[in-house]
Amino acid sequence: MSFEYEGNTIETNANGHLENVEDWNEGIAALLAAQEGIELTDKHWDLMNFLREEYIENAGNQPNTRKIVKAMSDAWGEKLSQRDVYELFPGDPSKQGGKVAGLPESRRKGGY
Repeated sequence: MSFEYEGNTIETNANGHLENVEDWNEGIAALLAAQEGIELTDKHWDLMNFLREEYIENAGNQPNTRKIVKAMSDAWGEKLSQRDVYELFPGDPSKQGGKVAGLPESRRKGGY
Protein backbone atom coordinates (compact mmCIF):
# COMPACT_ATOMS: atom_id res chain seq x y z
CA MET A 1 0.00 0.00 0.00
CA SER A 2 1.04 3.60 -0.34
CA PHE A 3 -0.18 7.18 -0.21
CA GLU A 4 0.93 10.46 -1.74
CA TYR A 5 2.31 13.19 0.50
CA GLU A 6 3.74 16.46 -0.85
CA GLY A 7 4.55 14.88 -4.19
CA ASN A 8 6.20 11.78 -2.71
CA THR A 9 4.89 8.24 -2.62
CA ILE A 10 5.02 6.91 0.94
CA GLU A 11 4.98 3.12 1.18
CA THR A 12 3.09 1.41 4.01
CA ASN A 13 2.35 -2.15 4.99
CA ALA A 14 -1.18 -3.57 4.95
CA ASN A 15 -1.85 -2.11 8.43
CA GLY A 16 -0.72 1.43 7.53
CA HIS A 17 2.74 1.39 9.14
CA LEU A 18 5.47 3.15 7.20
CA GLU A 19 7.85 0.82 5.38
CA ASN A 20 10.72 3.31 5.73
CA VAL A 21 11.28 5.07 9.07
CA GLU A 22 13.11 7.89 7.25
CA ASP A 23 9.94 8.82 5.31
CA TRP A 24 8.36 10.13 8.53
CA ASN A 25 7.98 13.82 9.36
CA GLU A 26 5.58 15.91 11.45
CA GLY A 27 3.16 16.37 8.55
CA ILE A 28 2.94 12.64 7.97
CA ALA A 29 2.47 12.12 11.72
CA ALA A 30 -0.46 14.55 11.70
CA LEU A 31 -1.96 12.73 8.70
CA LEU A 32 -1.55 9.29 10.32
CA ALA A 33 -2.99 10.60 13.60
CA ALA A 34 -6.01 12.05 11.81
CA GLN A 35 -6.62 8.66 10.18
CA GLU A 36 -6.61 7.18 13.69
CA GLY A 37 -9.01 9.87 14.96
CA ILE A 38 -6.35 11.53 17.13
CA GLU A 39 -5.65 15.26 17.41
CA LEU A 40 -1.99 15.64 18.38
CA THR A 41 -0.97 17.60 21.48
CA ASP A 42 2.46 18.30 22.98
CA LYS A 43 2.11 15.13 25.08
CA HIS A 44 1.51 13.06 21.95
CA TRP A 45 4.68 14.53 20.43
CA ASP A 46 6.66 13.78 23.59
CA LEU A 47 5.54 10.17 23.53
CA MET A 48 6.19 9.76 19.80
CA ASN A 49 9.62 11.37 20.07
CA PHE A 50 10.46 8.96 22.91
CA LEU A 51 9.35 5.99 20.80
CA ARG A 52 11.36 7.17 17.80
CA GLU A 53 14.45 7.84 19.91
CA GLU A 54 14.26 4.38 21.48
CA TYR A 55 13.83 2.74 18.09
CA ILE A 56 16.52 4.67 16.24
CA GLU A 57 19.14 4.87 19.00
CA ASN A 58 18.61 1.43 20.57
CA ALA A 59 18.77 -1.00 17.65
CA GLY A 60 15.06 -1.15 16.88
CA ASN A 61 13.83 -1.30 20.48
CA GLN A 62 10.09 -0.70 20.76
CA PRO A 63 9.27 -0.05 24.44
CA ASN A 64 6.26 -1.62 26.09
CA THR A 65 3.60 0.38 27.90
CA ARG A 66 5.30 0.03 31.29
CA LYS A 67 8.48 1.66 29.97
CA ILE A 68 6.46 4.37 28.21
CA VAL A 69 4.60 5.20 31.45
CA LYS A 70 7.88 5.46 33.34
CA ALA A 71 9.57 7.61 30.67
CA MET A 72 6.61 9.98 30.33
CA SER A 73 6.28 10.24 34.13
CA ASP A 74 9.92 11.34 34.22
CA ALA A 75 9.52 13.70 31.25
CA TRP A 76 6.36 15.37 32.54
CA GLY A 77 7.33 15.38 36.21
CA GLU A 78 4.18 13.63 37.38
CA LYS A 79 3.21 10.11 38.36
CA LEU A 80 1.30 8.56 35.48
CA SER A 81 -0.71 5.39 35.17
CA GLN A 82 -1.24 3.17 32.20
CA ARG A 83 -4.62 4.85 31.70
CA ASP A 84 -2.92 8.24 31.18
CA VAL A 85 -0.95 7.08 28.14
CA TYR A 86 -3.91 5.10 26.79
CA GLU A 87 -5.87 8.36 26.78
CA LEU A 88 -3.33 9.66 24.26
CA PHE A 89 -3.29 6.53 22.09
CA PRO A 90 -6.36 4.40 22.92
CA GLY A 91 -5.31 1.69 20.46
CA ASP A 92 -2.20 1.00 22.63
CA PRO A 93 0.49 3.61 23.24
CA SER A 94 3.29 1.38 21.98
CA LYS A 95 1.47 0.08 18.90
CA GLN A 96 -0.77 2.97 17.82
CA GLY A 97 1.76 5.52 19.06
CA GLY A 98 4.48 3.72 17.13
CA LYS A 99 2.36 3.73 13.98
CA VAL A 100 1.80 7.49 14.15
CA ALA A 101 5.51 7.91 14.99
CA GLY A 102 6.38 6.19 11.72
CA LEU A 103 7.83 3.03 13.24
CA PRO A 104 7.50 -0.52 11.92
CA GLU A 105 4.68 -2.65 13.21
CA SER A 106 5.46 -4.09 16.64
CA ARG A 107 5.28 -7.86 16.94
CA ARG A 108 4.96 -7.84 20.74
CA LYS A 109 1.77 -9.40 22.10
CA GLY A 110 1.01 -7.40 25.24
CA GLY A 111 1.32 -3.82 26.36
CA TYR A 112 2.63 -4.36 29.88
